[in-house]
Order: sequence, then structure tokens, then C-alpha cells
Amino acid sequence: MHTLLKTSLAGTLLAICFCAPAQTVSTATTTKHVRAKAKTQEEMLLEQLNDKFHKLDELNQKYDELQQRFDALEKRSSARDAELEQARKDAEDAKQKQEATQQASGPENAAVTELQTQVANLKSSSDALATRVDTTQQATKRLENGDTIHFKGVDLKPGGFLAAETVDRQRAVGGDVNTPFNSIPFGGQSAGVLSEFNASGRQSRISLQADGKLPSATLRGYYEADFLSAGTTSNNNQSNSYTLRLRQAWAQAQLQSGWTLTGGQMWSLVTEYRHGLDNNSEAIPLTIDAQYNVGFSWERQYGFRVVKHITPKFWIGGSVEEAQTLNIGGHNLPTILYQQAGNAGGLYNPTANYSFNYAPDLIAKAAYETNFGHFEVFGVGRFFRDRVFPNGPVPPGATQPATVSALGAFTNKTQGGGIGANARVSLFAKKLDIGAHALIGDGIGRYSSATLPDATAHPDGSLELLAGGSGLASMEWHSTPRLDVYAYYGGEYDKRAWYATPFTNTTAGPTLGQPILGGYGAPTNIVSGCYVEVLPVASPNGGGNVPGAAANCNSDTRNVQEGTFGYWFRFYRGTHGTLQQGIQYSYAERRSWQGIGNPAAGLTNSPKAIDNMWFTSFRYYLPQ
Repeated sequence: MHTLLKTSLAGTLLAICFCAPAQTVSTATTTKHVRAKAKTQEEMLLEQLNDKFHKLDELNQKYDELQQRFDALEKRSSARDAELEQARKDAEDAKQKQEATQQASGPENAAVTELQTQVANLKSSSDALATRVDTTQQATKRLENGDTIHFKGVDLKPGGFLAAETVDRQRAVGGDVNTPFNSIPFGGQSAGVLSEFNASGRQSRISLQADGKLPSATLRGYYEADFLSAGTTSNNNQSNSYTLRLRQAWAQAQLQSGWTLTGGQMWSLVTEYRHGLDNNSEAIPLTIDAQYNVGFSWERQYGFRVVKHITPKFWIGGSVEEAQTLNIGGHNLPTILYQQAGNAGGLYNPTANYSFNYAPDLIAKAAYETNFGHFEVFGVGRFFRDRVFPNGPVPPGATQPATVSALGAFTNKTQGGGIGANARVSLFAKKLDIGAHALIGDGIGRYSSATLPDATAHPDGSLELLAGGSGLASMEWHSTPRLDVYAYYGGEYDKRAWYATPFTNTTAGPTLGQPILGGYGAPTNIVSGCYVEVLPVASPNGGGNVPGAAANCNSDTRNVQEGTFGYWFRFYRGTHGTLQQGIQYSYAERRSWQGIGNPAAGLTNSPKAIDNMWFTSFRYYLPQ
């Protein structure tokens, strides 16, 4: 088609060329007067035709290329159709051959098919058995090395440690590995010039925790005991028999709603915690000394506690706890009654005193945690009562009335308490814990390690709660998984509270003729005998003499301080338990309020008692 078009166009062009010359000559003749000769119409037409021929050639070339591509695609399509047809025929032939083979094989093929099915089922059973064996092995491993024992739907977790411990004190206090800080003797007394070395395994501890999980709560019980208790036949002579002592025994319901209810004997809510307000997460000093460190606030006593987990980082809690008034402090006090000896028939220790409590202690606390620390604030409310006998005996040195009786006795009540805060910050990937702890208030001596007096008495017999408090700075360095190093420095303080009584001193001495001062820390207390050794006296327990009570040593403790440094090293820690060893050094100092001494004889007005103590411990812990 395109060839015919070319021929037609060429013929037209030749016809135009043969007719053009006459017209061109005529035009040229008539336009000689024009400067530049213009193109004729025929020339212009020829140029246009040439352009069209060029474009037509280009179109023809593109058409040819497209035609070639079409032909090639058509060939490929035909080849693929042939291949598909051949594949269909091959598949049909294979199907026919398979059917023929199955018909020829008959029952044997059915047997083969059944055997294949059995093998497949056996393989599935083998896989299931392997899974069950693996599960059983894992359960066996948990039973062999697990941290709990499963008993009738309850998880039992035993704990505790066995300990071999010693203490070497510069000045004897008559104590095992727990130090009575407010009883450190002054240097001139018999016990103050004799050291003591004691050793025992009595701090060995046993514990058992039981957990029963319900859909909406966890029920939990915990028991803990050691042997730091003495019965009437306990001694260090031969059998060294000491009684089992209750440390903790409590029941708990931990609800998924965030509430936790706990009741029994436990660490007081005053105690610092490492996580929230959770039982068994108490931040106890790492000391070997079972009385811990001066300045540490704590109790282990009955309590009923309610805690609410408000947010993942915030807790609030309140508790009702057992009350007890420590010995009333001071000198020249009126005749009052606030405690009685224990009744053996009531299962109380007849050699210990128990105060007449009319209300429990009340404690509230809030705790907040961040990624780097744990912080607490708390308050303590306390209630005191005594029976006052205004016609009782008068202070020493005063003129005794003709008659002394219980006439006019009356009961007095007073309230006190305090506030406190604990802060613990973890640094360097939690390898270093820095802590600060404080408790201040009135009548709170019982809640700190030195157990300074809670109160003294006014001349009228009403109780005066002693203002004071305690503080503790702590550093615990967990340098490696095997080594812990710790250091603590703490102090406790009781403010003096003294009053003039209605009586005048008639005894010869520096206060003759002056009003007798009563209360705690009175500046007229005679303290000149605190450094003077006196003759021993027969022991009330029999068997020989014991140090006698110092005369003219009416000192009242102002403060007690202690600095402690120690470490724990673990030889082994794993699924078979923990074997560790530790050494602790402590320096304790007891200072008294200024009284009347004899500086000329080297007897200070403010007696001070110090003690240097070394502790060692070797322990095996059950696996944790």
C-alpha cells in the first residue's frame, strides 16, 4: 500500500514540473525590476513535497519495525501454545499410566497406603512424645533445683542460714552478737576495763513462706525464727542451750486490685523498704551485729497493715502496731506506775516488764520509686499512760513525810509521735547504694536501735515525752556479684527535760540547800562516780561475783553514735546455696548530759563511754 502511494505522488510531481517553465519565464520577464528574485510557486511546492517524502519514509520505517515485532510475538505465542498442549498430553498420559498401575497392583497398593498412614501417625506420636519428654525433663529440673516445693496447691519456699559468728569488744556489755548500745560501760568501771570475746551460732535462722494463688489474689504466710533468746536454763557453760525465738509470723492477702492486707508479727512499717511497702523487702543494714546500727529505725512486733499500690511507682499504707513504753528515764522522779512484771500464767516472761498500754501505735507511710532510687515519708502516733501516787516516797535527800500511802492516786494519759523519711539512691548501674534516714519527734526512742528512753516525769507525775530522734547515713557497694562492702554512720539523741521539785536537798554536797531537780538530764545530777571502780557484788544468779553498781553515777544519755565498716565475700553462690564470710568493725560512743563531776580529780562533768568492736561471720544460706 505504501508503494502505491509513493508512485502516485511521484507522478503528480512530474506533471507539475513539466508545466511550470512557461509560467516561470513569464514571471521572470515581468519582474526584472525587483532586486532579489523570489521563489516561484512551483519551487515552494517542491520543497513541501520533499518534506512530506522524508516524513513518509520515517513512518514507513517505524511501521516496518512494528510489523517485525508483531511477527516475532506471534511466533512465540504459537510455540507456547504448542508446549502447553504437549504438557497437557504428557499429564494425561501419566494419569492414565498411574491408574493402570493402581488397578494392576490391587490389594498390595492398599497395604502400602495403609503402611504409609501408620508411619505418618507414628511420626506424629513420636513428635508428641518428644515434646512430653522435654516438658517432663524441664519439670524434673525445676523440682531438683527449684526454689519452691509444691504441696496441695500451695508453693512452699524454705529459707534461712546457718551461722558461726564471733564478737570481740574492748569493753564488756554482757551481750552476744547483738550490742545494747545504751549499756556501754564507762571506762573506770569494772566492765569498762575488761574486754569480752563471745562466739555462737545463735543467729542461725530458719524461714518458710507459703503462697496460694487464686484468680483474683495471692494468699501468703511467712514464718521466721532464730535462737537469739535465752531461757531460764540457758548458759555458755557446757551445752549452750538457747531457745528458738520468733522473729516473724504473718498472714497476707495480696489482691490484684492493688490492695494488700497483712497481719501478724513483722517488721514495723517504720522500717525502710527496698521495693514499695512489700513485706520481706526491708532495707536492713548488712551488719553482723544483730542490733544493726545506731540510728536505724525499726521494730519487729505485731501489726495489722493495709497497703494500696496507687501507681506503678507510688504506694501508701497504714498500720496498727503493738505499743510498749520503754523504761522511764531520769532521776528524782515522783512515784509513778506504768508497767508490771510478766505473768507466767499469761505466757509472759516473769523476768521482764510490760507496760500498761491503752492504745496501739499508729503508723502511716507513703513510698515513691524512680529508676534511680526509693523514697519514703512516714508518721508515728503514740499513746502513753501512767498511774501517779502523789503521797508516795520523796526523792533522796529530801525530808520524808510522816506517812506514805497510795491515797490520792490518779491516772494520767499523754500522746506523742514523730515524722521520718528514708531515701536510697542507686548509682553506677546499681552497684552503689547511698542512703539517708531520719526520725524526729516526742516519745519515739523505742523505734531506734539504741532504745533511748521515751519519757520522763514531771514533779506532779504526768509524763514528759522526751524530744529527740535518730539519723543514719549508709553506703553499700556491690562491687562484684561475690563482694559487698558497706559503711554506716548513725546517731540517736534525747533532749534533757528537768524540773524543780517542791523539796530541798538536805544531803551534804555541792547541792546542799538547793532545790532538788528531777527529770531527765538535770544539771545537778552527781556524775563524779561514773569513772570510779567499786567492789563487786554477789551475783543474783549464784556462782560468784559480778560488777557492782557505780555510786554517784546518775548520768542520763544525751546521744549515742556509731560508725561501722565491713564486707561480705561469697565463696559460692548458685543452685546449691550460698557460702559467705564477713568481717565488721564498729566504733560506738555514748555521751551523757552534763552533771556535777570532779574535774580537779579528772572526773569530767559529762561522762563518755566508748567501745571498739570486731565481728566475724561464716554462713551458709539455703538457695534463694
